[in-house]
Amino acid sequence: MIDLTKKARLALAISAAIALAACNGDDGKDGAPGAQGPAGAQGSAGQDGSNGADGSNGADGSNGADGSNGADGQGVGSGIVTPGLTRLATVPKGAEVTGAFITQQGDLFFNVQHPSSANATADSRGKVINRGTVGVLSGVNINKLPKTPISSPVPKTEAEKESVVAAYGEYQVLAQNGDMFNSLARGVGTTFTSDGMIKVNENNMPDFNGFIEVPAAGDEDVAGYLFTNWESKMGGMSRMKVSRKTGAFEWTVDSDNVSMVDFGKYGTVANCFGSVTPWMTPLTSEEWGGPGESTYAWNGKKADGSWLVGDTGLFSNYTDPAAAPTGVFPNIYRYHYIVEIADPKGDATPVKHYTMGRYAHENGVVMPDGKTVYLSDDNTGGVMFKFVADTAEDLSAGTLYAAKLVQDAGTNEPLTTGFDVSWVELAHGTNAEIDAWIAEYDAIDADDFTPFKSNYLTEADSKAWAAWRAADRPAGAKYPAIDEVYAGMSIDDHRNDQGEVQLSVANVYGGSVTAGQEMDDRVAFMESRRAAREAGATAEFRKLEGIQINQERAQAWVEGNGEQAYVYFAIADLARTMTDGKGDIQLSTRVGACGGIYRMPLLKGADAYDVNRIEPVVMGSNFRSTLDGSERCDVNGLVQPDNVIVMKDGRLIIGEDGMAANNQMWLYNPKVND
Repeated sequence: MIDLTKKARLALAISAAIALAACNGDDGKDGAPGAQGPAGAQGSAGQDGSNGADGSNGADGSNGADGSNGADGQGVGSGIVTPGLTRLATVPKGAEVTGAFITQQGDLFFNVQHPSSANATADSRGKVINRGTVGVLSGVNINKLPKTPISSPVPKTEAEKESVVAAYGEYQVLAQNGDMFNSLARGVGTTFTSDGMIKVNENNMPDFNGFIEVPAAGDEDVAGYLFTNWESKMGGMSRMKVSRKTGAFEWTVDSDNVSMVDFGKYGTVANCFGSVTPWMTPLTSEEWGGPGESTYAWNGKKADGSWLVGDTGLFSNYTDPAAAPTGVFPNIYRYHYIVEIADPKGDATPVKHYTMGRYAHENGVVMPDGKTVYLSDDNTGGVMFKFVADTAEDLSAGTLYAAKLVQDAGTNEPLTTGFDVSWVELAHGTNAEIDAWIAEYDAIDADDFTPFKSNYLTEADSKAWAAWRAADRPAGAKYPAIDEVYAGMSIDDHRNDQGEVQLSVANVYGGSVTAGQEMDDRVAFMESRRAAREAGATAEFRKLEGIQINQERAQAWVEGNGEQAYVYFAIADLARTMTDGKGDIQLSTRVGACGGIYRMPLLKGADAYDVNRIEPVVMGSNFRSTLDGSERCDVNGLVQPDNVIVMKDGRLIIGEDGMAANNQMWLYNPKVND
């Protein structure tokens, strides 16, 4: 018996099948079987058969464990992006997203604030983002993104973590902290004392951008001045002439036309976010850098005898910052206001608007009527303010209001809980009269220090003002100081474990400045948060951040030609005074430090550009880590939103200032969850 191979047997079978298939005639009679012939040569292998159908999918595997925590403690999260959110971009390690601004042509400017100095990855143009960076998303019209855009991925490689990664377009660096250009002696973002001799700060913190368009020339498609805040102490603002050529994707900076705005004798502090008015002037906002509501302790001393003023002596009414403790103290009442840049295409002259109050300004936004302004106070126990100017396009005189909130009954879930809003009138004022009040504090020096007394406005003054206000401001009225709170108290009652006086404790110092004198409204404009609280407004916001509208949508709604328009604002941290179970705001702690976005529907008719309601829009996602049981913010949802921009189609651009390893810029469609 011959042992045939598998291939040989297959070949014989195929040959036999072919032979049988070829016989079309009748079969003949069966004959007797013949002897078996010798085996033929091995045939060639046949073609492989076609693949069989795919098998059915197996059952889903079990969920994996939570991802490892980032360097700052944020977990990777669920992998499910909050409906309506699209991740437009991520910024490098150590940075937050600031300065989002959209031009009429759809160019999106935004900044990379305080990135890690250790970042080493160069982009396609050779730029390493390890300094404060001003840039633009080149090659894309942000107003023409599809209705269902794709999301940029969460960075995974080291190169991605050290770069700006965008879903659309490419991030182009326009300027970085310290860049000299041709027209700067000391570099963009750098601030100096008023005599220009001593460097106060080399600023790594670009914030707000505002673009003021000018007529294009030659082969330019669009040109203008880009104003950028530099948020530090001292603060600053740069102005760069920028343009984009017709048909080109990239922007060009005119190196001969870059400058730092001259804020004059007193300078500016912590220029945070901002906006552009309907008459095309930038508004910059002075946020942190002073003692908050503890102004009464401004020329007080610590346990070691050093002045509480500390490094705030760097304010630029000093020629030599080192001489601050022995000279005239910088007048803190000259800081923490909204500053308008008049004539932005010419001399770019700053005008401080004391009329809109003194507090930790994140930003203010002017309605299309040119009179109504909504303002945010970025602080714990903060207030939302409204200002109504006497005359359109003139912010130098008007009335300041503060919001009073009433929470929806029977609910404390942040995503479903809204508030009714009414407005408490504080005072009417002008820049000129408030400036005269402020000037009374210019000459205070170290010799004026008296233990347990204050040379500045105290709570006693605020209470006296509130009583005078409630009595309808009778002319010539004098209200006594309220001193009983100080009885038996010692400054040592307010020291911490290190022996330092706790400035957050009210009434450390007794005495008063205006109580006992003929009353006026200086408290409303110079200690606005304290005045609002005394007048019955809600002083419970926590990290009340950027506030914005879309001018075109707002005007169309009021005129009856468009959809409902909203004033949007961000809350970076729904905690502390918003979740303590006290007062007007009593939300649950579910969202916590993840933060969220709110909106206020604009009214129309006789109440055009007014608001009476706050409603939630989208919240971050707080979950508990399986690693250590601590709370985390899901990277696929909001993580401490800072600023919000409203696009022409009603979608939002949201920048993060949070705990993420790589903070994110989001596109959000509110209609998804309406």
